[in-house]
Amino acid sequence: MTFPTYFETLDIKQILADHPVGDAFLTKFHSISRDELFSLQDAQFRKVLARGWQIPFYQRLWGEQGIEPGDIRGLADIGKLPVYDKQHLMTSIAEHPPLGDFGGLDTFGAGGAGRPPVILHTTSGTTGRPQPLMFGPKGREVINLLVGRLYRWLGIHSEDVVHSVYGHGMINGGHFIREAVTHFTNALFLSAGTGIETRSVQQVHLMADFGASVVVGFVDYIRKLAEVAKSEGVFERIPARLIIGHLGTEDRCAIEAAWGGAKAYDWYGVGDTGPIAAEGPDRDGMYVWEDAHFLELLDIDSGATVEAGGTGDMVVTCLFKDDIAPCIRFNTHDVTHEIGGKGEIAFRRIAGFRGRSDNMVKLRGINLFPHAIAGLIEGRGDLTGEYICRLRRDATGRDEMEVTLESRGGTDASALAGLLRRGLGVEVGVALCGPGGTAAATQVDTRQKPIRLIDERA
Repeated sequence: MTFPTYFETLDIKQILADHPVGDAFLTKFHSISRDELFSLQDAQFRKVLARGWQIPFYQRLWGEQGIEPGDIRGLADIGKLPVYDKQHLMTSIAEHPPLGDFGGLDTFGAGGAGRPPVILHTTSGTTGRPQPLMFGPKGREVINLLVGRLYRWLGIHSEDVVHSVYGHGMINGGHFIREAVTHFTNALFLSAGTGIETRSVQQVHLMADFGASVVVGFVDYIRKLAEVAKSEGVFERIPARLIIGHLGTEDRCAIEAAWGGAKAYDWYGVGDTGPIAAEGPDRDGMYVWEDAHFLELLDIDSGATVEAGGTGDMVVTCLFKDDIAPCIRFNTHDVTHEIGGKGEIAFRRIAGFRGRSDNMVKLRGINLFPHAIAGLIEGRGDLTGEYICRLRRDATGRDEMEVTLESRGGTDASALAGLLRRGLGVEVGVALCGPGGTAAATQVDTRQKPIRLIDERA
């Protein structure tokens, strides 16, 4: 049977022309006009839209709104299309198991002989059953490229050793980070993974033996590795200068202090889309990769476009995924706001991930993001930075939240409760435990994204 290989389906020179890396990236997008950038986005969007019309998921989603081919003429009309979210995808999977009908795998002719190779992963299942993630060669390599572009912009070069604590298995993270480093930088790569894949003690010895100069992954675990390295007596042998991960609302000062002054950088993305935005060397907001994504900020309740500076859900359209599983107006339910002014390049900037609107807790009339607690406690020497929130409902129907925090000793629980009350805008209970006391609940040693909220009201 004849079918194309992964590399035969790729035009890597065209991909690099459309989405450059290194000096070519800065040259192309340092001062591009908004009109010129929109024109590039519009041309890509039209291809993605045409692909969407071939796929049953979008035919159904758009048809239910009375939308027909020709109603959407270009990117200027994107607001006429309905948004969708993970629940729509999970419904598609339930009705068309096991992969759903959003990937377009059955649109390449009889027997699928003309179908490009498909890379299959799943989400981590943080908010429920894992969702299949599918990528064609073009979509996958652009995702890899965007990470590689970021790493090179931040100064990773051929003399660096990159230590990754992203997980592997069925989840996507560790795999595409490895591909990003090996395909688009000349650095050496250590695919350590989580504490289950490679024990923490073994990881810090690997970092010391190979001279890890860059550490990438979720900062919760990276912070823990600093303490392990000190306890193992190898901290001084690890020349970490860059930490590139997912800071969220956390104060970067604590993770930098934990690793002896290494500079920390934030970036944001989700499994379906890959990297959406990232900090540049200026660390002044996160630049949206606008050559690859069209990002909208929509009001959490009404779905309307937010006013300038307003906070809203990030709704993303991948302008490059026109092969497998196009992503057109996907509501991530991750919340942020846009930053005004001009940065180092012409792309828009956002403030970064501020919490999930579908994980937002309304506690006695106040909207609360459990993720925000990290930013309130970072930098305190008496706390490890680890915590877990439990939401309960008492016999009278009143909702209460208790926050358990790890203390090294000397913490005043009542003063800490006051700090959280001022920062969150609502009173919560505080409980203290020793270092490592929340690990079983958060699963920080085994998950890329530790659990921060346990809702016990049911």
